[in-house]
Amino acid sequence: MTFTVYQAPAGLFPELVQELRTVREITAARDPLVTASGPPYPAAFAADVWLDPAFVPFESISDAARTLKGIQRNWSLVPVGHFRRAALVVEKLPRVSARPLVFGQPLPASPLGAFTLWDERTLLLSPRKTEPVPGGEYRFVEDKKGPPNRAYLKLWEALTRLGTMPGPGDVCLDLGGSPGGWTYVLATLGASVTCVDKAPLAPEVTAMPGVRFVPGSAFAVDPAAYPGLSWLFWDVICYPARLVTFVRRVVERGSCPRLVCTVKFQGETDFSAVQALRAMPGARLMHLTHNKHEVTFALLPEGQGRPWPGDQPSAA
Repeated sequence: MTFTVYQAPAGLFPELVQELRTVREITAARDPLVTASGPPYPAAFAADVWLDPAFVPFESISDAARTLKGIQRNWSLVPVGHFRRAALVVEKLPRVSARPLVFGQPLPASPLGAFTLWDERTLLLSPRKTEPVPGGEYRFVEDKKGPPNRAYLKLWEALTRLGTMPGPGDVCLDLGGSPGGWTYVLATLGASVTCVDKAPLAPEVTAMPGVRFVPGSAFAVDPAAYPGLSWLFWDVICYPARLVTFVRRVVERGSCPRLVCTVKFQGETDFSAVQALRAMPGARLMHLTHNKHEVTFALLPEGQGRPWPGDQPSAA
């Protein structure tokens, strides 16, 4: 029987279980892993998805390590129990680099699998998974001097995972962008950026080439008033239903070809908003390492960006 393993972000295991229950039969759930029947599903609340999982029995710690090394070199552990025993297996495996990513550089290309000890004599393993970093955690060499806040890490991660980003000649609209973490990223990429917010941008961001600040409400903005607009970014604190309404209007009018928006939940997770956004053709929903109780929504023109790896056929 075909099945898939999903890894929840820290603290969001219940959200992943609830999301998957609407589309798959859950066969087991051990925080942070959920096994579910059927092919891979691009769950918004999955930090990582294991694409070719299998249960494999083993006789000893050395036997478990031999089994993994016999498949490929690089493995990352996601423990669900038997922690000491799992750590002993890791000690017998080749070391996997945990160096932070450099924004703008290619993602690691070497195959990276994931495994856990399901019980004392059974490995649950997958040589392929959607994210090329351990546990789906995107950590970067940080810019501690330029950005006015840490929001820039969220946009770095979103653009990295999407596999495309603005550059010189692109016209961007950053709604709710103050004090300017996202505007800073876009300007450093060479794009022209207009930031709209009721609060001012940090002066050092306002002074960057290609940056313009317009005081006002994000909800009052008509993207069609920005000729040549190629990217729209949204990191506004609002109820998800308001964001859905805004995005639908942008999509229906064809005002902007590329959107990256943060869906911030007020209290309980609004799964109706998640479903409404997912229903839009070409939608991508993902929980970023740098998200909190929120997910990131993106729309790109067909054929652009990094395809979701779960849609790619197995090399086997």
